[in-house]
Parts: sequence; C-alpha cells; structure tokens
Amino acid sequence: MDIFLIVFGFLASYLVGSVPTALWYGRTFHGIDIRDFGSGNAGATNMFRVLGKKAGMIVMTIDICKGWAATSIANLLLHWDAFTEPNLITYQLFIGIVAVIGHIFPVYASFRGGKGVAALLGMVLAIHVEAALLCIAIFLLVVLTSKYVSLGSMIAALAFPLLLLMPRFSPDDPILIVFGFAMFAIVMLTHQKNIIRLLHGEESRAKIRLRKKIETD
Repeated sequence: MDIFLIVFGFLASYLVGSVPTALWYGRTFHGIDIRDFGSGNAGATNMFRVLGKKAGMIVMTIDICKGWAATSIANLLLHWDAFTEPNLITYQLFIGIVAVIGHIFPVYASFRGGKGVAALLGMVLAIHVEAALLCIAIFLLVVLTSKYVSLGSMIAALAFPLLLLMPRFSPDDPILIVFGFAMFAIVMLTHQKNIIRLLHGEESRAKIRLRKKIETD
C-alpha cells in the first residue's frame, strides 16, 4: 500500500468534486448567483427549478461526469499499485464519497454547494455502469413527467440498491448493496424538506423563470 498515492487520490477527488458547476454556470451565462434564487442550493436540482431544463441538464451532466472522474481516480491508483485489486471497490466507494463531500462543501465556493445527488450518480456510474444508467433513465423519466427534480432524485436513489438485489445486476462485492441503501438513506435525509413540500403540494416544479430565495433545502 502506497500511503502517499492514496492521500493524493483522496485530495484530488475532493478538489474535483468541489468544482461548483451550478455556481459558475449561473454566473457565466446568466449573471446570477444561483444560491440567491429558488431553494438557495448550488446544485442541478435548483438549476432545473430556477433556470429550466437546459441549464439543469448541462449542470447535471457535468456533475455526473465530475463524480465519475473523481471515482475513477481509484482505477489510476490501482494501476500505480497503490493497493491490490480485491480492494478496488472499497477504494472507489471511499474516494467517490470524498468527491460527493467536495460537491456539498466545495472549497471554491465558500463550502456552500449542492446536495451531491448528481455526483453520486457519477460515482455509481464509475462502479456499476448498467445499474447507474438505468437510474439516470429513471431520474429523467420522473423529472420529465412530474417536473419534480427532488422526486426524481429520491426515486433514482432507491432504484440503485433495488437493482443490485436482482441477479442481472448483482455485484461481486455485497458492500456495494449496503452502500446503495446507505446512499438512499442519506438522500432521503437531505431531502426532508422537499418531502414535506411534496406532501403539502408546495414543492417547486422545474421551470424557466427566476424566483427569489424563499426556502432552504
């Protein structure tokens, strides 16, 4: 085990995850700080809510790629013999989680980021491509039919571990299933206020118009 390379991998993952896509996109193309509108969240969900489908899709795609790239650092570390192949999934999970933490608490944006759902999707895409692609398809289907991005995020998060329980998608290491359910629990916890608003019919739908900050995620 090469401690230096592993520490480098974790640091690189955090810095990649910290790239504040929504914030930079909003400032560059719309002259706004996305955190001053909608829910005040600097993530793809709020981009859909405030600036619409185009902005939301662009930010979500980049954030997914960000999560995938950061998690793939584990493959580079394996190539450099930082650890042995049986430990690959474990390091992918831990390095990917660091990237998600970077997304939520980005060093480039005063540690005010998004909820990390898109980064999580990118993370699982690097680990289990087939299940992740189905989760992305489920997310898009829910969002396009209901206009509720938060609902799509929660359903997609639940779909991942459920898919892993099926023989077709069963992983070699059961730790991935445990992680999947833990990930779903975390997503539910971070969306508690969204759940309450959904139950009361007060959750904002994705639309193309600016709304001043009136609620917090």
